Amino acid sequence: MLVLGIETSCDETAAAILDDTGEVLSNVILSQIKLHEKYGGVVPEIACRKHIEVIDLVVEEAVKSAGIDKKDIGLVAVTVGPGLVGALLVGATFARGFAMGLGIPLIGVNHLEGHLFAGQMEHKELRFPYISLIVSGGHTSLVKALGLGHYEVLGRTLDDAAGEAFDKVAKMMDLGYPGGPIIEKMALNGIKKAYKFPRPMINDSSFDFSFSGLKTAVLYQLKGYGGAVAAPLKTDEKTVSDLAASFQEAVVDVLLDKAKKAMKYCGLETLSIGGGVGANGRLREVFSDAAEKEGWKCFLPSRNLCTDNAVMIAGIGRARFMEKKDMLKKIDVNPRLPL
Repeated sequence: MLVLGIETSCDETAAAILDDTGEVLSNVILSQIKLHEKYGGVVPEIACRKHIEVIDLVVEEAVKSAGIDKKDIGLVAVTVGPGLVGALLVGATFARGFAMGLGIPLIGVNHLEGHLFAGQMEHKELRFPYISLIVSGGHTSLVKALGLGHYEVLGRTLDDAAGEAFDKVAKMMDLGYPGGPIIEKMALNGIKKAYKFPRPMINDSSFDFSFSGLKTAVLYQLKGYGGAVAAPLKTDEKTVSDLAASFQEAVVDVLLDKAKKAMKYCGLETLSIGGGVGANGRLREVFSDAAEKEGWKCFLPSRNLCTDNAVMIAGIGRARFMEKKDMLKKIDVNPRLPL
């Protein structure tokens, strides 16, 4: 059974084909970054319109790249939430028509479950149970994954998601959008301890996150409010690099500390990371080093499977369909769909 996955929850139009063993035959992602960068973030109406323009072409390219005939497809899996409601509707409507035209089953997929499952798409040795750290532009959560469809959310962000904080800090420093890759690049030449930024909630007993205070600390440093700084900083390349490195280190420290606490609390020694911030090089380095030091396993999907993609949607759709855990077979979209 070949599976077509479709993902349109935000600003990537993506389609992928899996073969009957779950191997990836094609993975097509059309990014809208160029459309949104001048606004400093995703504009929902623009995202929706672009999805409408290109979704049929993206699916056609996925079928062509897989070297198959669309009539060979036996299942369609599509993201139904969470995400931008207009964007979700484009994907769901297209998927409904595609499946109906071929007379094949259609299953709706939770975007967050896709990120949780992404590690298993590449690492066959990754098996339940494990702790999943979902960290992206819209979500930051720690989840105890006991089995397919059996998840316990241990903690989540109380305000900004980690990726959102990256975007907002980059905007403060006039670095552009999206902020994650730009800050990572600037941080390569920066000093990680140049600025003593707070690690929000790192000593809190919960597994929740908060990044708004850290974001504000960066703003105060830039503006010269309080402390030893009496005037706004001169944002030369050296200063910006140090700010970027110090901010990035604070975010990674919090994520690692919370993940380690969750693993100890749950008695698990396996961690899987999903979401766009999982592509960050410093995060990958720090988590890999910690896993080696602590003696636990850390699974990191390839960077193109961390960001929004249809491979993970096809994968979790296939897994649910094969095990008949098709509780999301109704494809009514829900922009606030919980895990």
